[in-house]
Amino acid sequence: MEADVHRANFAKLVAERGLRLAPLSRILGRNPAYLQQYLMRGSPRMLPEQERARLAAYLGVDESLLGGRPAAGLVAVPRIDLGASAGPGGWAEDETQRAPFAFPPALLRQLGVRPEAASMVRVAGDSMEPTLSDGDEILVDRDRCRIDARGIFVLRVEGALLVKRVRTALGGVELVSDNPSHPVRFARAGSFQLVGRVAWLGRVL
Repeated sequence: MEADVHRANFAKLVAERGLRLAPLSRILGRNPAYLQQYLMRGSPRMLPEQERARLAAYLGVDESLLGGRPAAGLVAVPRIDLGASAGPGGWAEDETQRAPFAFPPALLRQLGVRPEAASMVRVAGDSMEPTLSDGDEILVDRDRCRIDARGIFVLRVEGALLVKRVRTALGGVELVSDNPSHPVRFARAGSFQLVGRVAWLGRVL
């Protein structure tokens, strides 16, 4: 039954992102139990079109996953399941892809990011606070791998994915956090690889 498939898709998206149903319900202007009733009791059987569209835009997915018509012209940007750590780091061999992020092509052009070079990564940890927070979804431009102290980069350091500012240093680079409680780290030449520069961020409020 299609309605059951759409509910299952929504439940999977909520679980993947670690989201709570009550805040999502309030985003729709509904009471806090609205989406829980939709998932657990099938009431309503189908989400109204306007609510479907708002949830799809908020979650960054094609509306067809929630029961709507496929959106035309959106770019499917791959998502990395493992949060690029803004703290201790995550192991690259554990990476898997989640449902793609439906990104407007006009915004990609405005940001100067080629669709083929775009990836979404979820931040984990607090070392880049207040600029980046735990759970933020960041758009990474893999074409931009030249060190620039003004930018924020995703990089691999000895197998771990990190989100840091990067400064050149004798024999390697310094990895700088925006949170002053996290010390500057040093990565020797050959022990790190720049994945790309952060070009955009999406944040759950």
